[in-house]
Amino acid sequence: MGELSHVKPDGSISMVDVSAKPDEVRVATARGFVRMSRETLKLVRENGIKKGDVLSIAKIAGISAAKQTSSLIPLCHPLSLSHIQVDCELQEEGVEVFSAVRTTGKTGVEMEALAGVSVAALTLYDMCKAVDKAMVIEGIAVVSKEKTEKQ
Repeated sequence: MGELSHVKPDGSISMVDVSAKPDEVRVATARGFVRMSRETLKLVRENGIKKGDVLSIAKIAGISAAKQTSSLIPLCHPLSLSHIQVDCELQEEGVEVFSAVRTTGKTGVEMEALAGVSVAALTLYDMCKAVDKAMVIEGIAVVSKEKTEKQ
């Protein structure tokens, strides 16, 4: 395991200086899962949750969160994101949430992808909690990250 990039030798905290790094195309994807009852899943599928269109609102919340990641995570660099995709797929035992984020810059976008998935999952939970107190958010993780030279 390497050294922590945000901790100086004297133990103080600082934002990493990425100014010497080259601009590269960077993409990251993340996923998570909101486990819920079959009855709740049926309501989501049929747009029967009283708060509204659960899946669309969760997607918008995830996109908004990815855009605001540097405001939420203190040492994240603010990034100009070129693309954010958040998808919510109905599964047999709940909703799988995916996020893909792209930028051209000096630092990766895995935190933005994770923020998108996390807030989309939290939104699903919030919108369905009145009908399902046993929901569980689980498995939030980075699925992939890659970078290629700017062309």
